[in-house]
Amino acid sequence: MSAVNEQSLVDSPGMALNRRFCIAPMMDCSDRHSRFFLRLFSEHILLYTEMVTAAAIVHGDRDRLLGFSQEEHPLAVQLGGSDPELLYRAARICNDYGYDEINLNCGCPSDRVQSGSFGACLMREPALVADCVAALKSATAMPVTVKHRTGVDQQEDYDTFAGFAAAQIDAGAEALIVHARNAWLQGLSPKQNREIPALKYDWVYRLKADFPRHEIIVNGGIKTLTDCLLHLQHVDGVMLGREPYNNPFVLHDVDPVIFACQPRQNSDRITMLHRVYPYIEAQLGLGIPLTRMVRHLMGLFNGEPNARRWRRYLSENTAGKTAGIEVLHQAERLLS
Repeated sequence: MSAVNEQSLVDSPGMALNRRFCIAPMMDCSDRHSRFFLRLFSEHILLYTEMVTAAAIVHGDRDRLLGFSQEEHPLAVQLGGSDPELLYRAARICNDYGYDEINLNCGCPSDRVQSGSFGACLMREPALVADCVAALKSATAMPVTVKHRTGVDQQEDYDTFAGFAAAQIDAGAEALIVHARNAWLQGLSPKQNREIPALKYDWVYRLKADFPRHEIIVNGGIKTLTDCLLHLQHVDGVMLGREPYNNPFVLHDVDPVIFACQPRQNSDRITMLHRVYPYIEAQLGLGIPLTRMVRHLMGLFNGEPNARRWRRYLSENTAGKTAGIEVLHQAERLLS
């Protein structure tokens, strides 16, 4: 059991959002165009934005940073920051935009994030993170969650990990999303931090057993819906990241397999592509370059004949300012 007794924790206000299956916040991946496309696979998946710093929201171009399509709901915004007052102000703004959840990033190991004193390095300061969670809670009625690691660097003490989690629960976090690896703050790139540190699924399962009344989501190294079902025997939800981004058709059966409901629409890959065309044409009409949207479709045909031709043609023909929907039509012909 962790250093904080489960009975001392505040009661969770409830699980208004279904976090059984989530798509992780990923820098340079989880933009509004990617989210619109992934939403086509299921109305139940909880989607997340890329991490947006509180300072950028307060002082920057809010519509560019926070704008989204209503079709993307349910949608959580992930914030980066360590200043409770600044996070409070950012949360008020996010509240006005109509997000469904605010998530605090305590898991990113990149040098840039560390230099701003947030991300995974915050796991060394559980009291400060708890202050940040409390500030977010005071700013909005939206649920507030925390995404974090099992520890940093060579930390191998479960009680330290569970103590960090308990502090956030006590501060009012409705759910904890645990990337089941330590974050190495020196010596590994962000990509290596997603692959090299050992997975500690048993720690996440133990956390759920120690805090049975609280919602615990596991993240890290999960690639298939079968894997998800195994994890769901121990925790409340699963979060996938790179796999559905690089191979989005893995989501095709998510409704019947994970949510035990009829699929939103039985569709093959070509049909899914056609379903996103109207969105792309509308965005092109708003002046959005084709390449910003098409890069999220590259993996749709992974494992299929001529998938390499599809990717190569799009890579070579979408960057021009005049590139339009006809580029996708031509690439589609290469698949047959």
